[in-house]
Amino acid sequence: MLLMIVVGVAFFAGMGALTSLRVLREYERAIVFRLGRARPKALGPGVVLMLPFGVDRSTVVDTRTKVIQIPTQEVITRDNISIGVDAVVYIEISSPMDAILRVEQYMPATLQLAATTLRSIIGRMELDEVLAKRAEINTEVQEILESRVEQWGVNITAVEIKDISLPAEMKRAMARQAEAERERRAKIIMSDGELQAAERLAEAARLMSSDPAALQLRLYQTMVEVASQPNMTIVLPVPIELLAGGKPAGTASVAAQAVSAAAQALTGAGARQLGQPSPAAEPAASTETLKAELAPEAAKSTRTSR
Repeated sequence: MLLMIVVGVAFFAGMGALTSLRVLREYERAIVFRLGRARPKALGPGVVLMLPFGVDRSTVVDTRTKVIQIPTQEVITRDNISIGVDAVVYIEISSPMDAILRVEQYMPATLQLAATTLRSIIGRMELDEVLAKRAEINTEVQEILESRVEQWGVNITAVEIKDISLPAEMKRAMARQAEAERERRAKIIMSDGELQAAERLAEAARLMSSDPAALQLRLYQTMVEVASQPNMTIVLPVPIELLAGGKPAGTASVAAQAVSAAAQALTGAGARQLGQPSPAAEPAASTETLKAELAPEAAKSTRTSR
């Protein structure tokens, strides 16, 4: 009988010893309640000794960083546009005692506070501000949450907006706006290019006006370029003074010779583009016609010089 009593006492003592020992991981802390009163300091990590048979009861707190997913929040912005906002909040426990003693459940409490704060901040902003100032929104939400949850022993490490969902009509309107903006920029760039080209042309005209020979060479180049186009007839009114290199009189015959040479070049180029040999009679006739037309002008210039 005595032996049975000793064995029973030893059994219960062993069970009590086993139940009073608890091993906590590196990231775990135990808040111990002895007869309902919390001990002044959290225990752990490692082996923790507690009184058995329900005298000491513990609540283990995980101090690792946790991610709180804020569900999609339907928010109406200041310019009366309904949008959906998703966000995440990263928290860590800085004081396990406060996280257990000051709030019933710190995770749901932090979630509700973060969702309310996010809705409040976005509600007083316009849509363009929400889309352009996501970093500022994250910082403001984090600062407000830190000031509110600090008393719970919770530290807010980061707040990030994941997605902003817009109505389909608003997406189409924004696409049209972006397209119009790009068209405006394209027109501005084109007008700037035309302005620069006009400035260059004006500068080239000033340079050519100072040297008539350059203008004459440019005319010859233009005539050659025009002659390279098949099946085209172009009439160019050319002053005698221009073809004479800017000299007023005494050089009309030289100008007539220049016209004859240009006519022959045009006729030969046109014949080559059409794949036909250039007959000799036609250039000669064209040359004679041009000489006959220019003869009165040359005589008039000669009388004027005299």
